[in-house]
Amino acid sequence: MPEIQMPKLSDTMTEGTLVSWKKKKGDKVSAGDVIAEIETDKATMEWESPEDGTLTEIYVEEGGKVNIGDKIAFISGEGEEAPAEEKQEEEPEKKEEKAAEAKAEKKEEKKPAPAEKKEEETKIDKDEEARVKASPVARRIAAELGVDLGSVKGTGPDGRVIETDVRAASKSKGAAQKSAAAAPTIKAGESTRINLSGMRKIIAQRLVESLGPVPHFYLNIDIDAGPLMAARAELKSAGEGADASKITVNDFVLKAAVQAAAKVPKVNASFDGDAIVQYADVDLAIAVALEDGLVAPVIRAAQNKSLREISELVKDLANRARNKRMKPEEFQGGSFTVSNLGGIGIDSFSAVINPPQGFILAVGAITKHAVVDDSDQIVVGHRMSICMSCDHRVIDGALGAEYLKELRHLLENPALLLV
Repeated sequence: MPEIQMPKLSDTMTEGTLVSWKKKKGDKVSAGDVIAEIETDKATMEWESPEDGTLTEIYVEEGGKVNIGDKIAFISGEGEEAPAEEKQEEEPEKKEEKAAEAKAEKKEEKKPAPAEKKEEETKIDKDEEARVKASPVARRIAAELGVDLGSVKGTGPDGRVIETDVRAASKSKGAAQKSAAAAPTIKAGESTRINLSGMRKIIAQRLVESLGPVPHFYLNIDIDAGPLMAARAELKSAGEGADASKITVNDFVLKAAVQAAAKVPKVNASFDGDAIVQYADVDLAIAVALEDGLVAPVIRAAQNKSLREISELVKDLANRARNKRMKPEEFQGGSFTVSNLGGIGIDSFSAVINPPQGFILAVGAITKHAVVDDSDQIVVGHRMSICMSCDHRVIDGALGAEYLKELRHLLENPALLLV
């Protein structure tokens, strides 16, 4: 059987971190058994054994970083042993470099300590002190109190340093030392340096890449969420099967975002050098928060999915993402992303585009507001804020406004999403 190499688990992955081994050296494994957890640039995933056998060798310790294609383990068949480690002979040039370095270090060790230099510096210091005009008493007091005569301003005849000058300098020095010692009265709390995970590194890298070259602009709308809440309540109470009662407001938002993109297809695009790529399918990416970051699994060809199908797929993808059961291809691509923080109490926010996508929707919570109804009466209404962050190279203001107009129409008439 071949050696097991670090697999490429995402399109942007160049190395992986072996988080933990789920099997020990010598364990029997079957194809499909989870043998390790590997952290990629997008998520931490469980890695399954490709075949039956025995985990004969583990080449990478937990926490080790491994480049794509490097060996990490060996699974042997019956009677098969792992190949012996090959020791590479050092190149002649490297041997010569090491010999030269060792010779230089040895030569450095033989150099005598510069004692003569220190004695000379001490002599110079004493000569400088001797040139200071000071009375004999001042010199004796300065020696007792550890005061440098060269730093004392004399007040005697011709600037001569006298006893009172030395004692004043000593008091000033003591006060300064006491003040310096007493300065840190507030004990700072201990800080912890947390190394970035592979996921957090790629999040940082992608967002910096986005805000730098991608010219963002933002469009905001407030949706009348009353009809949406009524439709959600009706589905819940109608008992149209257990699945219908599990459809959430967020599911309606996702379905509307997809349907609006299908109606206004020019937003379903990305920038690619000297061209704009307009996608045939609406591949919807959904932001899912994890303990150490976030991921955006993708629903392929979402324009062909019903509200119920989208609801089921979202729950499945989010659950598997949080339990590290995602497949690499489920993270890749995406026409645009929807991020909803309304469930954790955020009224409104703007999000950063995930390149090369053309836009991202930031969805806030449904909140109560005083609104003017059709008969010009002030009533309590439910509103939901949505911010559309656009890549100006792909989407102009008028195009973004057209998309949001269609999105508003669908969300304020949710029956259209049930068709």
